[in-house]
Amino acid sequence: MALLCSPLPEGQVPVEDRKVSDSAITKEGSLEAPTRHPVDWQSEKFWNKDDLNQELERVFDICHGCRRCVSLCNAFPTLFDLVDESSTMEVDGVDKNDYQKVVDECYLCDMCYLSKCPYVPPHEWNVDFPHLLLRAKAVKFKEQGTSFRNKMLSDTNKVPKLASIPLVDVTVNALNQNSTFRNILEKQLGVDKKAPVPKYHSKTLRKRVAGMDREITPKPLGKTTGKVALYATCYGNYNSPHLGEDIYKVYQHNDINIRMVPKESCCGMPKLELGDLESVKQAKEANIPVLAKLVDEGYDLIAPVPSCVLMYKQEIPLLFPNDPDVKKVQAAFYDPFEYLFLRHKEGGFKTEFKNELGDISYHVACHLRVQNIGIKARDILNMIPNTQVHAEQRCSGHDGTYAVKVESHAAAVKIARPVVKKVDQRKPNHFVSDCPMAASHIVELSKTVDKPDHPITLLRMAYGL
Repeated sequence: MALLCSPLPEGQVPVEDRKVSDSAITKEGSLEAPTRHPVDWQSEKFWNKDDLNQELERVFDICHGCRRCVSLCNAFPTLFDLVDESSTMEVDGVDKNDYQKVVDECYLCDMCYLSKCPYVPPHEWNVDFPHLLLRAKAVKFKEQGTSFRNKMLSDTNKVPKLASIPLVDVTVNALNQNSTFRNILEKQLGVDKKAPVPKYHSKTLRKRVAGMDREITPKPLGKTTGKVALYATCYGNYNSPHLGEDIYKVYQHNDINIRMVPKESCCGMPKLELGDLESVKQAKEANIPVLAKLVDEGYDLIAPVPSCVLMYKQEIPLLFPNDPDVKKVQAAFYDPFEYLFLRHKEGGFKTEFKNELGDISYHVACHLRVQNIGIKARDILNMIPNTQVHAEQRCSGHDGTYAVKVESHAAAVKIARPVVKKVDQRKPNHFVSDCPMAASHIVELSKTVDKPDHPITLLRMAYGL
């Protein structure tokens, strides 16, 4: 078995050298809750290419012997095809230059780590597939940089700001719907012409909620303060600005004092997916002081996009584990529905609804699932009379940029098919996802759903606000 061929921790006796009666044989998997080690990206070892390849070979060999994650994304089928087509049909027969083919298919959804892999810490084999591939992405980025296309797609500070200038937004949106322009965009930049791209709005989230602030006396309940600062996110501000209005209305209806974070930069997730860790550090240094000050002033923090919440709850703390302000922000950051459900447990959520919603298909975003908070949007929407929420817990394959790149669009479509099939079979009254990008990708492939919504939009509709 390939699993037994994997390099063992220092000091551990190989299985073949032990007596049969030895009861200390390495256990097959683990039932313990996953833990995660910080990313040691500021050490010399992290950037050592030979050490990286050795660790990739070790982990790939474990994955080859297990293969539980084959249906999650395209990284694992790519790896297993390389192994099966090699001269030895083992990982040692794979050219190390081909390891990058596996790395390029990983978009750091973390689902393998949180939901499938039995060898994650505290298991002694210490497998963290996504963070190992993050390391490989970082080494490649440091050595080779990245393409203009990738820089443009990941620059969520400058590009949306320019594209949302009044009249410019109209022109950009029109061009993105023009087949001739999309053909040129595909040939020149590698943005797939069939992939849906987001619209830009000159009336941003910040502009829409300006003047919506209300003086509400905060009422602490449980671990929540009743005083919330909304981190708009790049996508929420420029591409889905109505979400800010919906969150404001719902939170104020539930007697929560809500304000905007006074200023913000991109959370850094698009740069993380490139392996551009220095840009992630710059984003952290721009955002954390602002957010930490709000926490000191008694604010809890929320954001409308799960990926941005995940950055502050998991990725940034693992990259900067010794920064007290990072830990402070991590403890205060919540998914919007997680926050409402915590209030509900203490009797602080209003359940008097004016409108029924019927049948809802709800795609649960991967970056929400890996937060380990349960499916709180489903639980809250199910409180609405004559409303049934069916949660679809499969990846959409979008990942912000993966689905729009010409080299990976087909794989993104394939990954989304199981979700699309279930949604089309159900023919729901509403289709929602926490991730607006994933929702657009699924609707583009669906035969029965015309438009996506966000769970917070449906909650506002149910309240009749």
